Amino acid sequence: MSDDSLPSPAPARTAAVIPAAGRGVRLGPGAPKALRALNGTPMLIHAVRALAASRAVSLVVVVAPPDGAAEVKSLLDAHALPDRTDFLVVPGGDTRQESVKLGLDALPPDHDIVLVHDAARPLVPVDTVDAVIEAVRDGAPAVVPALPLADTVKEVEPAATPGDPEPVVATPVRARLRAVQTPQGFDRATLVRAHETVTEDVTDDASMVEQLGLTVVVVPGHEEAFKVTRPLDLVLAEAVLARRRLNDGF
Repeated sequence: MSDDSLPSPAPARTAAVIPAAGRGVRLGPGAPKALRALNGTPMLIHAVRALAASRAVSLVVVVAPPDGAAEVKSLLDAHALPDRTDFLVVPGGDTRQESVKLGLDALPPDHDIVLVHDAARPLVPVDTVDAVIEAVRDGAPAVVPALPLADTVKEVEPAATPGDPEPVVATPVRARLRAVQTPQGFDRATLVRAHETVTEDVTDDASMVEQLGLTVVVVPGHEEAFKVTRPLDLVLAEAVLARRRLNDGF
């Protein structure tokens, strides 16, 4: 029997983990950031739908505030989500890192690729999600979508008193810098090992993999995958949704 007659292996199954346990202080008082309404629908629902829009994603795990898992579960149940995707809600921890680890722990064993996505990036296009998954399938242990910087960046010596002038220390070469977005994609075993071995708090999961000495690769991000952090970002997100409705006819 020739090798050509053997069935090709099934593509690796992909799960997405969305940590949504943060309070979102910079958006001001009120509901947790992930539950803020965007065009009448909670940001978290937009983010879940954005990940589930990829046909490669068969499971989305939402990591809820420690005391809010039932509320988030009710939220998912109340909104239309793709039938072909499974959804799971688990309570999170005190930090983003703990919450991602709890989401990882909840994954069934048959998912080999894991996406980690910010609930505060509700408008990431499906093409970006698919590009990240494809790069992991092609052998990268960790993948991040990113954009070139529009602004020149200065490294400064932080002022002792907020608001005081800060001296510039260096000007990094802008062509070598990227603004990183999510979803970040990982070989599951690599991400699990990173969470087991990197103990200090970090800003993203890819930097944990970097600390293992492994290569993280970048794929093109998208301007609509911005993070909703400030009130102005909500205005921009509403404008993006309005333009999509106009273009898509709904």
